[in-house]
Amino acid sequence: MGITTNDIQRVASLAKLRVEQSEVGELTSQLSKVLDLVSQLAEVDTEGVEPMVHAFELSNVLVADKVSSSLPRGEVLKNSPSHDEEFFRVPPVLG
Repeated sequence: MGITTNDIQRVASLAKLRVEQSEVGELTSQLSKVLDLVSQLAEVDTEGVEPMVHAFELSNVLVADKVSSSLPRGEVLKNSPSHDEEFFRVPPVLG
């Protein structure tokens, strides 16, 4: 499957890329080579090969949640530069 200069210009237009006329010939050659390599993949016998999402087996690598008690409110608030009895005090962010 060959690619033409018109194909290059159309793809560049769709992708909103500016391609100089001097670059079109080189891009045509490079993309033709890429398409030739992809067409070789179509020739590979994949009969009996299971489709896969990743090349490697992946598993959940997160640590399991563990319930524990939280710090007392007073202890947490004493580390704050500004607070009242229940909450952190922060500067207003709206007008």
